[in-house]
Amino acid sequence: MFQKILIANRGEIAVRIIRACRNMGIRSVAIYSKEDEGSLHVQLADQRICIGEGPAKSSYLNMNSIITAALNIGADAIHPGFGFLSENSAFVRKCQENGIAFIGPEADVIDKMGNKSQARRTMMEAGIPVVPGSREPVYDVEAGKKEAEKIGYPVMIKASSGGGGKGMRVARSHEEFEEQFNLAQMESANAFGDDTMYLERFVENPRHVEIQIMADSQGHVVSLGDRDCSVQRNHQKLIEESPSPAIDSKTREEMNHYAVLAAKTVGYTNAGTIEFIVSPEGQFYFMEMNTRIQVEHGVTEMVTGADLIIEQIRVAMGEPLSFAQEDMVLRGHAIECRINAEIPEMNFMPSPGVVEHMHLPAGNGVRVDTGLYTGYKIPSEYDSMIAKVIVHGPTREAAIRKMMSALDEMLIMGVKTNLDFQYQIMRHPVFREGKADTGFIEKLMKVRTGRSDHSEP
Repeated sequence: MFQKILIANRGEIAVRIIRACRNMGIRSVAIYSKEDEGSLHVQLADQRICIGEGPAKSSYLNMNSIITAALNIGADAIHPGFGFLSENSAFVRKCQENGIAFIGPEADVIDKMGNKSQARRTMMEAGIPVVPGSREPVYDVEAGKKEAEKIGYPVMIKASSGGGGKGMRVARSHEEFEEQFNLAQMESANAFGDDTMYLERFVENPRHVEIQIMADSQGHVVSLGDRDCSVQRNHQKLIEESPSPAIDSKTREEMNHYAVLAAKTVGYTNAGTIEFIVSPEGQFYFMEMNTRIQVEHGVTEMVTGADLIIEQIRVAMGEPLSFAQEDMVLRGHAIECRINAEIPEMNFMPSPGVVEHMHLPAGNGVRVDTGLYTGYKIPSEYDSMIAKVIVHGPTREAAIRKMMSALDEMLIMGVKTNLDFQYQIMRHPVFREGKADTGFIEKLMKVRTGRSDHSEP
């Protein structure tokens, strides 16, 4: 049994992990940058320790500072949350070298699956359908151009260590490849400290559907159903729902089978997500595996009744899964809206500042994960997501209505947010009919009137 867990993250996910620790009787340790001294996760944790200046590279990405903090404070384990060091195998090895449990998969598995280009090769060898693309990592523009010619334009340029939509660019022709490659590579180096890239054929107007899995060290792997994450802006998800309205029962069964096969192929343990893209014709392809808990894990928790953070901690302690595959019956429909401090009309430009007043929605089947409070200063150094509104209803239509009610009730004053934009999406006929693909937001922005009331876009 872990006695003390250090949380190597910030914001709402750190708060979420602290609450799980409390429910298990485990003491929590918050790390924080100087910029985050007044954050909610710092106030809620049993212990707290400052590990550096505001920029992530000086704090939440500083492996040595985090390990030193864990040792000094006597932590048994580190939970990385998502982003930052959550998929960094070097950090996992540092934890192991210092006798600290890492709440996530083994370093070798992260190398296989967390590195997107290597994951593609592994899945190809396992017989899992993969988007056509480069088999080996791409390090420079000239090598990338040669691969792009083989694959055929348009191509998607992706960071091998990527996630969260960072380090991703589409090149639609030979002429624009160099610029897009350099931009994606620069983003990757800045966000992940790794400039290794790979290329895929760009599938036009796909749906993004992922499968949540959980695996223990006894060899049990369970699929917890699918999530549709097609509503995205700049390759970052805005809305997630479970189950996906884009696939039929046969496709769902096949995708769940391949997800479990993928996890077993690499000897995976802990929480992970197998991400697929689904073409307009219904063909699905493995895209990548996220070797960590996902931002949208709450959607799965709502339809399955499982607590994925508690399950992660139990698995890391060597315990078997508390459920079997036959226990995983998806009940009803869940939707999550990510609330960001940003201005949709200005290309989703971040809008940091002080929260002058706020009111969060509540009620049966309504959940809000956030690190906000009145008086909190949203920093400019980190991601703009400030809250997640998650609802559950007996049907998709009921869940949409509940989400509209929750968004209408929610109030955040002092900073600009995408609350109204999310409300408009809920009302849009394309979304309500379950037909929104990954290009939906881009098309929507082209026809928006710019009005900021609750009117149809």
